[in-house]
Amino acid sequence: MSWTTPDDLKAQLTRMWNRGQLPALLVTGESNLPLRLSLKGPNSSDVTERFEAVRAWTTTLAAMPHIQIRWREVQHRVQGSQRLAEQVWVDTVDDALTLTGKRRDAQRLRSLVETTRAQRPELLPWLARRALRAIELADEWPRLLAIIDWLSQRPRPSIYLRQVDIPGVHSKFIEAHRATLAELLDLALPADAIVAERTGVNQFVSRYGFLDKPTRVRFRVLDEHISILPLGGFTHPDITLDALSFAGLNISVSRVFITENETNYLAFPPTPYAIVIFGAGYGWEALAKARWLAGCSVHYWGDIDTHGFAILDQLRHHLKHVLSFLMDRATLDRHEVHWGEESEQVLRDLPELNEAETVLYNELRDNRIRKNLRLEQERIGFDYVRGALARINS
Repeated sequence: MSWTTPDDLKAQLTRMWNRGQLPALLVTGESNLPLRLSLKGPNSSDVTERFEAVRAWTTTLAAMPHIQIRWREVQHRVQGSQRLAEQVWVDTVDDALTLTGKRRDAQRLRSLVETTRAQRPELLPWLARRALRAIELADEWPRLLAIIDWLSQRPRPSIYLRQVDIPGVHSKFIEAHRATLAELLDLALPADAIVAERTGVNQFVSRYGFLDKPTRVRFRVLDEHISILPLGGFTHPDITLDALSFAGLNISVSRVFITENETNYLAFPPTPYAIVIFGAGYGWEALAKARWLAGCSVHYWGDIDTHGFAILDQLRHHLKHVLSFLMDRATLDRHEVHWGEESEQVLRDLPELNEAETVLYNELRDNRIRKNLRLEQERIGFDYVRGALARINS
């Protein structure tokens, strides 16, 4: 028998709580009650065939507190008229909370609603939508509201998070709650205080007008005749600059190489009028600010796999004239002994690739050569690298 038990009814209400349906009622004050619960009970034939079980089930259900039962009459040929539960209802939110054991959580939520209605009523829709999360944050709620008040009074403050001076609030607290604060600030701040295109927790700082730590560009000078810093007898210096300082460089460079592997970066051979940049994966905004790169031949050296070509494709969104370096079929075939496997492939089209790159990329993503084939850049012999550089410089 699979007749509904009191525990089943409580489980239904618990699911409604966990989905946020019941907590939302505490915030909005809307009355979606009485609430009908699902009920599966005995039928007329069960009364005949399992009379004692039906009577026990009925007695147990009738004894359950905080519910209302609507009955129907059935006729039994021996026992006469009998009542069977047809519907079960919960009349009030308090009854539902008692059955789920959530009265304490509900009280915490009601307290948050009262505070928020008095201080920041525009946040009430968030409480209704994210009531369970709000309960988790009940102890932190006063500090979250203090941050919102502070930023409302100082929109787009142009300072670092570390400089925010709110009693009881430190920058690590703000950083730890960026996702929640973003949802709340989007409701509390005017549109002109938000940079809408900056999305996600990693762009929280720039979205709300704080200063972000500067993006840095790491590069090595490959020509000992090019002097950037007074380094005495050191040659081929390894330099890191913030993006704006890098963009403002005025050096006699005609070739720029970008590589993703740090060992390749550090060991890159001397090359006249050239520098090599340690790549940043998919983040190229810093290089895009350096307009002097438009006057240089820029060569990107990545892995020969689908991700390597995807990075090249994205780089070309910022620097259209970038050339690929050692990312061709001849290099791949020459190093077959070092072939490896890419764990997860990029499958989308890459419109910024040229014809030859597109052919190789399609062969890789379609697994025409070998399944998930990749050749990591650090597996290419350095004699081969020097030969390629000699052909470029000739």
